[in-house]
Amino acid sequence: MSALFGNIAASPTLDFPQQLTERFRPRTIQGFAGLDKPKRICARLAENPRSSAWLFVGPSGTGKTTLALALAETINAEIHHIPSQECNLQSIERLRNSCMHVPMYGSKFRLVLVDEADQMTNAAQIALLSMLDSTGFPKDTIFIFTCNGTDRLEPRFLSRLQAVEFSSYGMAKEATELLARIWQAEAPADSPAPNFARIVKESNNNVREALMRLDTELLIA
Repeated sequence: MSALFGNIAASPTLDFPQQLTERFRPRTIQGFAGLDKPKRICARLAENPRSSAWLFVGPSGTGKTTLALALAETINAEIHHIPSQECNLQSIERLRNSCMHVPMYGSKFRLVLVDEADQMTNAAQIALLSMLDSTGFPKDTIFIFTCNGTDRLEPRFLSRLQAVEFSSYGMAKEATELLARIWQAEAPADSPAPNFARIVKESNNNVREALMRLDTELLIA
């Protein structure tokens, strides 16, 4: 058995299909379902990028991280991505050192994305206070912090951010239409379609969860 898995791992031609959540991840700001206000804000920021710090706050699966990445792609920014629960004092010090240099690869701006910022350590929050002050703010840098709620974030830290609310409200119609388009493109011919509206409703308008449910339906179609 171990030899079998060893051969699979070593095969250079084996290609596993991506999940729907990745294959259909929006790459442009306007490619998102719903999110009218966040999309307008990011579109304006893309038209005229400026050093700024933002807090994307809302339920999981509403596109906070993905919209931040779409903004970075739109303005060709150098991305510094700090994943969930890895935002500690050491990562902030590394970030501070990186921000002292000009962005690489021809980028004019850098975008710092911190996922689930409410899970960062207190030391990281305190270290960020000076970076986010007007006197210490890195040049040509956009900070985007994402979180589901702000209860664990310092008031001093929050006062340095512009908050953008993300909501799944009003996303049902567009999410349902998205599932229908994907099913038409991906399902075998003449396969009976599931109830897309029900999938979206049972996912509480969480597009990521709805796509994962649709992925399961496609496996058995």
